[in-house]
Amino acid sequence: MSRLKLLGENIKKYRLAKNFSQELLAEKVDLSREYIVRIEKGQKYISLKKLFCLADALEVKLKDLINFD
Repeated sequence: MSRLKLLGENIKKYRLAKNFSQELLAEKVDLSREYIVRIEKGQKYISLKKLFCLADALEVKLKDLINFD
């Protein structure tokens, strides 16, 4: 499985753990819901800056999002 897909799955896992909809998460990080969908599906490259924003919104450490073990 690609790293982008694994990253997307981690983001989705933490989003669901916070009971956030894709729409709510998108609002919190000033992105569109469609962008979040594509990230979670592993179809979109994401900048480090946006990755930090997602980690902050989900209240997790960046290393949790990029842990692929």
